[in-house]
Amino acid sequence: MHGTPHTVADVMTHTVVALVSDTEFKDIVKAMSRWRVSALPVVDGDHRVLGVVSEADLLPKEEFRDGDPDRYARLRRLSDLAKAGARTAEELMTAPAVTVRADETVAQAARTMARRRIKRLPVVDADGVLQGIVSRSDLLKVFLRNDEDIAEEVRHQVVAFLFPDPVEPVRVTVRDGVVTVTGRVPDTSVVPVAARLVRAVEGVVDVDCALLGAPRRPDLDPDLPDDTPAGDADRDRTVPSDGLSS
Repeated sequence: MHGTPHTVADVMTHTVVALVSDTEFKDIVKAMSRWRVSALPVVDGDHRVLGVVSEADLLPKEEFRDGDPDRYARLRRLSDLAKAGARTAEELMTAPAVTVRADETVAQAARTMARRRIKRLPVVDADGVLQGIVSRSDLLKVFLRNDEDIAEEVRHQVVAFLFPDPVEPVRVTVRDGVVTVTGRVPDTSVVPVAARLVRAVEGVVDVDCALLGAPRRPDLDPDLPDDTPAGDADRDRTVPSDGLSS
């Protein structure tokens, strides 16, 4: 349905390989190699997520293998030194794990990944039980959405809502995810809002919002400015600092 954001449940991988606390170091490496993943969740006997072991947790074993760390390393990298001597998933894992719920939106999951600088998130239920895994590549699936589907959502959810009575028809075209909106509207102060809402539609790569105001009538409106795209005339005054097209 148009206007319904995709959730983590729509894109996550349901089949998950997980470790238990006493999984040995070499078995962890073998599991990552076999399943071609860079991190694995660690669960307890009830499949509740305890933590995550990633390649970064394993690397100190190799880094400090052939020599004793200097005084600086011992003071600044206590956690890595502990992992260099670890043997099991419980000793290696990063805990508590950063997780996500299946009913969260794809955008929420993407923000969590970006803020925490991680590549994948275990998906859990209300009790912390593992339900699946979601990766960066899973979240990018929204950009596979076809252009016509995007255009229909923009027309129905943005244009019809903000401009029910345009001066001239508002046209929406989409090519490779880039949305172009043209036409004339009675209130150009709403154009930045329109650009922001279009950009929020899933699958949109960029927005070119070239909406104009009512045409100038020199005999009736001598004080109106020359007819220029709202996005150009009002850019410095109306466009927020996040760089949204107007």
